[in-house]
Amino acid sequence: MAIKRSDFPLPDVDEPSTAPYFAGAARGELVVTRCTGCDRYVWFPEPLCPTCGGALEWVPVSGRATLFSWAVVRRPFLPAFDDKVPFITALVALEEDPAVRIVTNIVDAEPDELRADMPVEVTFRPLSFATVPGRSVIVPMFAP
Repeated sequence: MAIKRSDFPLPDVDEPSTAPYFAGAARGELVVTRCTGCDRYVWFPEPLCPTCGGALEWVPVSGRATLFSWAVVRRPFLPAFDDKVPFITALVALEEDPAVRIVTNIVDAEPDELRADMPVEVTFRPLSFATVPGRSVIVPMFAP
């Protein structure tokens, strides 16, 4: 199914499953879901805990993580990314639970400086695209 939102590729901050994530970012807070029954962190948000079936709640985390994997994007895959390349997309493993890995961008770093398990910390930056003039969304990104 094709995405038909006029503000694509900006994140859909009104999508119920992730709206609290983006609301947290707008407040300068990194939040993820955790089970109220077994205390397991769960990412990507699901309706119920996949381990015990318990309810999930949004909780703040430290914002400290390690770099798990990354790629340097050098060719835009959509016209909206023409002025973004090159950029570093990554998976970071949260300090609270390294099994929780968040897709993000790495900022304030050169690609040749990166190494597996490098400590990184959240920073909140506006994400905007020339194809969506006058709009931006604050998103969590990570920096060494």
